[in-house]
Amino acid sequence: MKPLVLTFDIGTQSLRAALVDTEGNILFKKQIKFKTPYFSQNPGWAEQRGEFYWENICRASLELKAEADKEWEKIKAVSITTIRDSVICLDKKGDPIRPAILWVDRRETEPEKPFPAKASMLFAAVNMTQTANFIRRVSPCNWIRKHEPENWAKTDKFVMLSGYMNRKLCGKVIDSTANMIGHVPYDNKKSRWLTPKDLNFCIFPIEKEKLCDLVEPGDFLGYITKEASTETGIKEGLPLVATGSDKSCETLGLSCTTPEKAAISFGTTATVQYTIDRYIEPQRFFPSYVSAYKGRFNPEIEIYRGYWLISWFKKEFAAKEVLEAKEQGLIAEDLLNKRLAEIPPGCQGLVLQPYFTPGVSMPSARGAVIGFSDVHTRIHIYRAIIEGINFALMDGIRSLEKRMKTKTEGIYVAGGGSRSHEICQITADMFGVPVYRSQTHEAAVIGSSIIAFTSVGCFDSIDDAIKSMVHIKDKFLPNKENHKVYEKIYNNVFSKIFKKLKPLYNYMKAWR
Repeated sequence: MKPLVLTFDIGTQSLRAALVDTEGNILFKKQIKFKTPYFSQNPGWAEQRGEFYWENICRASLELKAEADKEWEKIKAVSITTIRDSVICLDKKGDPIRPAILWVDRRETEPEKPFPAKASMLFAAVNMTQTANFIRRVSPCNWIRKHEPENWAKTDKFVMLSGYMNRKLCGKVIDSTANMIGHVPYDNKKSRWLTPKDLNFCIFPIEKEKLCDLVEPGDFLGYITKEASTETGIKEGLPLVATGSDKSCETLGLSCTTPEKAAISFGTTATVQYTIDRYIEPQRFFPSYVSAYKGRFNPEIEIYRGYWLISWFKKEFAAKEVLEAKEQGLIAEDLLNKRLAEIPPGCQGLVLQPYFTPGVSMPSARGAVIGFSDVHTRIHIYRAIIEGINFALMDGIRSLEKRMKTKTEGIYVAGGGSRSHEICQITADMFGVPVYRSQTHEAAVIGSSIIAFTSVGCFDSIDDAIKSMVHIKDKFLPNKENHKVYEKIYNNVFSKIFKKLKPLYNYMKAWR
């Protein structure tokens, strides 16, 4: 019998369960779209019951089992990949104390105590005081500690969403080092928890006993328990393999294991990520994450509101396309993307800066659109959004190339935006290198499955698994003339916008 891996992928908007074979085929898949991805008790908050994700895993697994029938018996291992920086407080029984705080949550809290004198002096010496304060204000652990001290006192383990799912599947509160991406005291370079002796510990000072045990990607987290088997239909005793976060698994599932390959995700958060065999800070004093490929790292640049901007545009400007798409049984993006060809590269002088949500390196940033004239339409705005996201990713790629001392030879794309031929071609034109699309947009599922198959001995190495399981389906070559247009806009306009507007952004923080 050909072996299969059962992989779960928990996203912000939906959850997927998939049966994958050793050739990278997704034989069966069950997707559950969340009607209410999160709830907000206050403006900017984003929470969800931890049990909500487990209930949907159970539902997806049971429905997949019924559909797969006899193929279900071929499962040799289970793996899971989830959204990052989404945290849950667990009690001593391993049950949630309060709802999970998701990565899109924008609450802040003012710390009650200043940084220790030594840390404060060092942050000031390297011009990182503003950034360190920003990280501390937006760290969920600090908010809970201050505003819900009774819940913090009850917390036995403070874990990522992945850690809680592992607890439900194998009975242990344990996680992968490649999932420690968020506001927790983890040293990616040394692959260990920070201690009070470390400079950054004061930013998120979580007690050691509240932090879970960690294993490396490819190790067994444990085995499917009898209780989990009853609820999910998964065979008791199957190994649960540690993989990594959704973005890291996606990078692996795109075959990006060497630094000449850039993995770009056109998701809710747009990212560019590389895989490299040494620790390189993607930005000064910012960590390179532990990769799902054991022994390697993933330097990354994020555009926090990425393809969320498409949803924003649909809601505010595209009622016509939304209605037409519904009548034709399509999605609105398909109609909008066809209209991209109506607008020339550069949008006739319209340039968008996509920093609608401030990042760690730009805590005061806002979005901006400049260059409006009487020729511009809402479709110009739509194309400017796509170009603006790519311009911001170009910033990231050039910064990463400089730090890694490498040159990008190709871009490998995933995420919802990658389904569009038009967006892939615009991306090739802007970056000036070929853009590749693999056999499935479910690259995170493939990446997680690659690790699981290798761990149970179906492949001798991750690289062997990639050769068998990742297949390039589409290649988009850049138009040189269009690339020249984009280079001029990037060098003479986009790269200068933020510095020019930063004083205004700082002034406007009071209205955030």
